[in-house]
Amino acid sequence: MKILLADKNHAILEEILVNNSFEIDCFWDKTPEELIKLLPNYDGLVIRSKFKLSKEVLETCNKLRVIGRVGAGMENIDLEYAKQKNITCVNAPEGNRDAVGEHALGMLLMLLNNLKRADAEVRKGIWLRAENRGFELSGKTIGIIGYGHMGSSFAKKLLGFDCTILAHDKYKKNFGSDTIIESDLERIFNEADVVSLHLPLTKETQYYANVDFFNSFKKNMYVINTARGKCLNTEHLINAIEVGKVLGACLDVLEFETTSFEKIGELNENAIFKKLIESEKVVLSPHIAGWTHESNYKMSELVAERVIDVLLLK
Repeated sequence: MKILLADKNHAILEEILVNNSFEIDCFWDKTPEELIKLLPNYDGLVIRSKFKLSKEVLETCNKLRVIGRVGAGMENIDLEYAKQKNITCVNAPEGNRDAVGEHALGMLLMLLNNLKRADAEVRKGIWLRAENRGFELSGKTIGIIGYGHMGSSFAKKLLGFDCTILAHDKYKKNFGSDTIIESDLERIFNEADVVSLHLPLTKETQYYANVDFFNSFKKNMYVINTARGKCLNTEHLINAIEVGKVLGACLDVLEFETTSFEKIGELNENAIFKKLIESEKVVLSPHIAGWTHESNYKMSELVAERVIDVLLLK
């Protein structure tokens, strides 16, 4: 059986597939248009995020039996149509949960302690101590929205900081513990000092964090988004920062992202993006929360094993 690798991943992925006697073609230097023409020849396909598998693309894949997504989000695959065609879709959300949890915590500590600004100032010979006085995480209430692999990992990382952890998940019940309080949204709105989004991108969650969301919080608060860029309305966030409702934001993902976001400089004329990057109250990273060296290995290994399971069982 033949498997097409459409994105570059850790070498362990190809190694496992080859050791299990699959024929592998590595075409991560091809354009999506070139890959679409090749797809009908393959039993399996492994992608990341740049390759969109719409119904129109999947219609041509009569031989395809499994799609492996190295990562967590599956929004670039028409899952409903794949199911109709009996194509099994697998991913590896647990492979990068520790990476996302640590990254979210790191961004939050950086923001609360003014580390971004202080570092830049010291490098310029500026020594301001009182002006860079930070806030402790201890004693704060953290609201986590979405309690899957990522949300639960972030909660676990917070346990040593003596803060109150409120977790909400619309589709899960009875997951609370002595240290993590299962909560409704109303309690998070009333008590949280920090809110962290850990939601998949769906029609339901697009622009989940908007002006009404921010104004629902009783306190002025901090926002973390390591989920998907379009779960948060950037213009509404900027407005909330300007009026003081949002004290700061940690954004690993941006709603302006395309499938390949290396051309970030082209957004310089976007007024909202310009305000975002100019704000000292925002910490940014280029969608790398789940992309550590360790998670790269773990996700690649898990997807290889799951692709094999599907192909050998069918």
